[in-house]
Amino acid sequence: MSTNLLSTSATVGFGGVVQEYLWNWENQQLRVVYETLGKGSPLLLLPAFSSVSTRSEMGELARLLAPHFQVVAVDWPGFGESSRPSLDYRPEIYQQFLSDFIQAVFNTAITVVAAGHAASYVLQVAVKQPAIFSRIVLLAPTWRGPLPTMGATPEIAGIVRGLVRSPIIGQALYKLNTVPSFLSFMYRRHVFADVAKITPSFIEKKWQTTQQPGARFASAAFVTGNLDAVREQSDFLALVRSLSVPLMIVIGESSPPKSREEMNAIAALPKVTSVVIPGSLGLHEEYPAEVLAAIRDFLFS
Repeated sequence: MSTNLLSTSATVGFGGVVQEYLWNWENQQLRVVYETLGKGSPLLLLPAFSSVSTRSEMGELARLLAPHFQVVAVDWPGFGESSRPSLDYRPEIYQQFLSDFIQAVFNTAITVVAAGHAASYVLQVAVKQPAIFSRIVLLAPTWRGPLPTMGATPEIAGIVRGLVRSPIIGQALYKLNTVPSFLSFMYRRHVFADVAKITPSFIEKKWQTTQQPGARFASAAFVTGNLDAVREQSDFLALVRSLSVPLMIVIGESSPPKSREEMNAIAALPKVTSVVIPGSLGLHEEYPAEVLAAIRDFLFS
């Protein structure tokens, strides 16, 4: 896979230097946007996969970390400001992307702080290439997409994914599932713990993220479980056991019951450092100061 970098001088997002990483997947070039802030040893921030996934959800945490690290936050392919072509989004894409991106952007071992569904991809890369990371922090780690978590079979999930990918019906279904009222409902249900923070302006920004051309393709893949890098809890835990890199996980005390059970299973493994703080699946965005306070000793150990 050929890769190259194209720097830009824009300073949007969370106030860092915005750059583009041009990445080829199966002879198609994708423009991946990332942002750098601060100076020091390198730290990569990976946002959670979701219909509203964007590096800006890591923005406040990036600003808090910037006095101590050179912080890089990236928009995953298919999300945020990165290219959103109608690919068959699947784990192989993100496994290869993460490995290529790290090798292209960094020249030394890095600290990585990854939210939600990014956990499996970080663990897979760390097991295959342990020298890439110096330490790993997983924030509210998950490995199973929303529909499989709700009990949908692979067949049903595949039908839903196919419908959302279709030209007319798919656009209509996607719009129904990204209207501001539905986004607000989902945030109240399992993303934020403090509903007072789910303001109309906050939801408006999230809605704008969902309205980019091609946004439904990667979103549908995530929701239906097609971005699940592992299929069983035992496989996820096996990745953690195989790690040679120091690992810490941060758990939100208001996490949904099924997700909390999964996180507790990770925390129970040997050599895993864990902490429980306020918040739910979006704790990295809702409680960034608490996240930093919780991981500070681990980062500087």
